[in-house]
Amino acid sequence: MNIKVLGGGCSRCEALLANVREAVKTKGVDAQIEYITDFSVIAGYGIMSTPALMIDGKVVSSGRVLNEKQIGRLL
Repeated sequence: MNIKVLGGGCSRCEALLANVREAVKTKGVDAQIEYITDFSVIAGYGIMSTPALMIDGKVVSSGRVLNEKQIGRLL
């Protein structure tokens, strides 16, 4: 599973990244987690508001910080 957290490095983006790491650990999922902060790359995915979360190439959340349980349901 490939998971991308996209954001500019703000506290909300960092919080989403931490929640993703915790959800992956809790669920025991084998996943590669990437943190992308380059806005040209983020825009290339069509993301207009951050933080955003992509799982296996699909944008599943944008503009909000999901908690660990919400992320777990998406995994």
